[in-house]
Amino acid sequence: MELIQQYFPELDEHQLQQLKQLGDLYREWNQKINVISRKDIDAVYDHHILHSLAIARFVEFEPDAEILDLGTGGGLPGIPLAILFPDVRFTLIDGTRKKIMVVQEIINALELTNVKALHQRAEETRHKYDFVICRAVASLEKLVAWSFPLIKKKQKHVVPNGLITLKGGDLRAEIKELGTGHYVDQEEVIDFFPDTPYFKEKYVVYVQHG
Repeated sequence: MELIQQYFPELDEHQLQQLKQLGDLYREWNQKINVISRKDIDAVYDHHILHSLAIARFVEFEPDAEILDLGTGGGLPGIPLAILFPDVRFTLIDGTRKKIMVVQEIINALELTNVKALHQRAEETRHKYDFVICRAVASLEKLVAWSFPLIKKKQKHVVPNGLITLKGGDLRAEIKELGTGHYVDQEEVIDFFPDTPYFKEKYVVYVQHG
């Protein structure tokens, strides 16, 4: 929590309380259903919640923007971002029913009114969004194939609508597989949060909708 307050000093008391409660909820739920690696649960703020908020360092979502969190798992990155951007509408989807059940329970506990959780696969989604976000769900090639049909043509952000994903390691092969015709930007998370060595070789990857 100290790091989150350090990097996001604009958070108000209500948001800070929600983020504090979020860590407690993950610890509680993780004992019943494994939504975060058990060996990593003690680092839930640094490795998971702050990591999710790296997307906010890449783009500031406009009020009333619609964001799809694809393959949300336990609600990451969607829930931390929904706390940070209360005027933005988030839809969190996952193909695993029990994970979406946990996500819904967390949404209810935090009284988040700007988040919907759906047991749904990308292929079943019909609505369109300003951005599709996700965290280490699949290869870039698959993510682009799933997300691009769901992205709105109409723009309202400085950054054009597209896919924003959190990934780690050497991504050159994945980016090459996308072929020409895609604009890809790769930002190092450690540049956003320099006091956290965990973020070395972790990236915010943006692929622009053509």
